[in-house]
Amino acid sequence: MVSTLRIPRLVVAAPSSGSGKTTVATGLMAAFTARGLTVSPHKAGPDYIDPGYHALATGRPGRNLDAYLCGTELLGPLFAHGAAGADLAVVEGVMGLYDGAAGQGELASTAQLAKALRAPVVLVVDGSSQSRSVAALVHGFASWDPEVRIGGVILNKVGSDRHEELLREALDEAGVDVLGVLRRTPQAATPSRHLGLVPVAEREPDAVAAVAAMAEQVRAGCDLEALWALARSAPPLTDAPWDPAEALAGAGTPPPAGPRPVVAVAGGAAFTFSYAEHAELLTAAGADVVPFDPLRDERLPESTGALVIGGGFPEVYAPELSANAALRAEVAALAAAGAPVAAECAGLLYLARELDGAPMCGVLDASARMTERLTLGYRDAVAVGDSVLAPAGTRVFGHEFHRTRLEPGAGTEPAWGVVRPGPPRTEGFVQGGVHASYLHVHWAALPTAAARLVARAVRPGAAV
Repeated sequence: MVSTLRIPRLVVAAPSSGSGKTTVATGLMAAFTARGLTVSPHKAGPDYIDPGYHALATGRPGRNLDAYLCGTELLGPLFAHGAAGADLAVVEGVMGLYDGAAGQGELASTAQLAKALRAPVVLVVDGSSQSRSVAALVHGFASWDPEVRIGGVILNKVGSDRHEELLREALDEAGVDVLGVLRRTPQAATPSRHLGLVPVAEREPDAVAAVAAMAEQVRAGCDLEALWALARSAPPLTDAPWDPAEALAGAGTPPPAGPRPVVAVAGGAAFTFSYAEHAELLTAAGADVVPFDPLRDERLPESTGALVIGGGFPEVYAPELSANAALRAEVAALAAAGAPVAAECAGLLYLARELDGAPMCGVLDASARMTERLTLGYRDAVAVGDSVLAPAGTRVFGHEFHRTRLEPGAGTEPAWGVVRPGPPRTEGFVQGGVHASYLHVHWAALPTAAARLVARAVRPGAAV
């Protein structure tokens, strides 16, 4: 018997980046939460920052849905897993509605995700420099793919009552519902930096105020009843929810017997990038996951037997990270003892010898510095050799996003061989139990990574 998931849902999309998707999506999440609904927040694509604002708006983990990183077959199950127990799900799109992985059609686009979830799309349109032309723009987006259902439009950055009237008249001619009109409100603005919005963890009081302003802007300018009705029009889904324990069992890696090891996971303002499913997989694999903050904590959590250091902004906090010499020494000692250490991007920089001249942990004989060049995009890669995360030959799909440069960029035993895009190259480091790389990988597509790390973790009471 096929089970069905009846969850009202909306996908918030736009013709292009900068149209106001994050403001509208986060505002909707917060506004509906304030009405007493349990809202499940989701983000299309690999971005880590927007989900932090979504979590603040809803009180639930912000979750990513990325067809490139996880495969199209996991979109529905991961959505169902995240939306369990919710009254409403709101999905924020990525870039423009039909933009996806470069040169690969609709793959990883918001449109592909909306079709996979059978969800109506709310198109956020920047109306600041147009009037009647808005109808042609929306008509083009609505008719491009007949499988994508545009349920209505929210007009953003509208300048005046007269401007609103012109836009509404044009869309009425086109037969498209206007579900909201938003004016410019600086209070709802969120500051940006070299990799996008400033994460919530770095500005929590201001972020709380910004989310509250977004909620008020959406509440005042949008027809929440019409949006709720549109969300409820989404048909049932038949995807079984993703389950971390089942994913591990399906990969042939059940939790080992014996005491549960402690896996310390870096957090705080410098290390804000992580996917919620990673901690869930580590827990299902038999570990006790304990967070720590390398900016504040001078010791690793008690009985730490493995370490995960994800992405973030260590370049912003290099002096403070460097000043915490006691913790740097503990990290170096744990790695030297052979305990498993998985580091991505920011974690890679933290394990280096130095970052912009500031001493780091010195686990890797490499030096990192900030540059003006943005390295960004999806990557296809293969494990060069056996490591704590993957056996040699394992194919992964990842994402790279940074403005730093590491010299050398790969160790004598690299982490990955990047096979696409561009000419083949190696990157990252495998050194004892250390796996360090610029590549962000979603473990829902590679559950054996969590299992391998936990299997090698040092158990409480054992010598490191």
